Amino acid sequence: MNGAVIIPLCLFLVLIFFIGFSASKVVRSSDSFLTEYFLGGRELGGLLLAMTMVATYGSASSFIGGPGVAYTEGFGWVLLAMSQVVTGYFVLMILGKKFAIMARRYNAVTLIDFLKERYQSKWVVLVAAFSIIVFLFSAMAAQWIGGARLIESVTGISYLGALFIFAVSVLVYVIIGGFRAVALTDTLQGIVMLIGTLILLIATIVAGGGISNIIADLQAENPNLITPYGADGGLSSAYVSSFWILVGVGVVGLPQVTVRAMSYKNSRSMHRALIVGTIVVGFIMLNMHLIGVFARPILPGIEVGDKVMPLIALEVLPAWVAGIVLAAPMAAIMSTVDSLLLLVSSAVVKDVYLNYIEPRASDNRVKKLSISVTAALGIFVFLMAINPPDLLVWLNLFAFGGLEAAFIWPVIFGLYWQKGNKHGALASMLVGIVSYTLLHNFYPSAFGMHTVVLPVLLSLAAFVAGSLLTHSREQRQTIL
Repeated sequence: MNGAVIIPLCLFLVLIFFIGFSASKVVRSSDSFLTEYFLGGRELGGLLLAMTMVATYGSASSFIGGPGVAYTEGFGWVLLAMSQVVTGYFVLMILGKKFAIMARRYNAVTLIDFLKERYQSKWVVLVAAFSIIVFLFSAMAAQWIGGARLIESVTGISYLGALFIFAVSVLVYVIIGGFRAVALTDTLQGIVMLIGTLILLIATIVAGGGISNIIADLQAENPNLITPYGADGGLSSAYVSSFWILVGVGVVGLPQVTVRAMSYKNSRSMHRALIVGTIVVGFIMLNMHLIGVFARPILPGIEVGDKVMPLIALEVLPAWVAGIVLAAPMAAIMSTVDSLLLLVSSAVVKDVYLNYIEPRASDNRVKKLSISVTAALGIFVFLMAINPPDLLVWLNLFAFGGLEAAFIWPVIFGLYWQKGNKHGALASMLVGIVSYTLLHNFYPSAFGMHTVVLPVLLSLAAFVAGSLLTHSREQRQTIL
């Protein structure tokens, strides 16, 4: 074990715990536990909103898995990853004021609250809750694995021991502090990510003898590494272009991102977050994926791509600096895990239990159940993560695609199309989930595109057809 590396990481965790305990005081004193615990009282300012979106989206897949794939594929993956720059812009521009206004009108605490009030359908709620629970378990498992691999690489302890340390660390501050703790720690984590990736990129370039020498080494090893098509030429134009739907436009349908659009304080906060978030996402995504590519000539032959970031940091930086820099991917992972935990917990407690099992449950009962469910979910994900895949980025992207296929059109049409109704929403969600699962397993990358494209198009057709075919009937029933 390297104490000079471990000490900065431990100090970072202590600071995170302190923020969680501070936020827990607000949770205990709040008049509305659900709004405070799951939305931070709808009081996020521009910087907090921007950073919580950046930190939530910049996950283990981005910081650990993304550089690992860039290490394998070269500059083609960097180009593909940069399509994520528009994420925050699209989310806040498309949802923006309208979503926040409707969420407040419906008193919605979760995305499913919005869908419930907009479509007035029990089945829309249950299918939405099922989708969140199933797909976000995959996403959470990816984060647990990324955090454990980071701790394993830095400390030298076993993967299982590292997984246990990471799980306990996250569960403590999420359970006690709720969304406010998440937003505050996300801001700290976003700043750490911004500075950490810049330091590591500069150190990697210096260790490689400059950008020109690194590119020359990559070209000598495999000329495809410096082209847009990947090491084996597998990144076709159709695939790279379609990937933009998954990590750009489609992100509007991700529950963990959309919930941010109902938590900000005012319009000024939203506009500031739109600008700051877009700049920060672009800066961080470029830095960390370039690090993955530039690490290849310096550390050839890394077998598990998810270990590229910690290993290159330990190689090119003094130990104590590496400890500080490695707080960046740790920050990214923790910030995503905490958000996903709260989302799944809210789906179980708020969207299923309070809506359909015990609507009159006391506030004290809801508090105890929320904390218990969050803890149980963390333990279950811990068990899922014991046997990890080689590259967790694919696990995370599978979850992204499933959620987008399920939610993108019910969210967008729910805001902007009055004829959209519960029949269209339910048809869209079912077609999106089923088609995505089948295509992912039996016909991935159909027509050279990413798997998510066809399910998103099919769910669009299902929403429009389902709404139009039943719209006249609903009008007649309303008149009668």
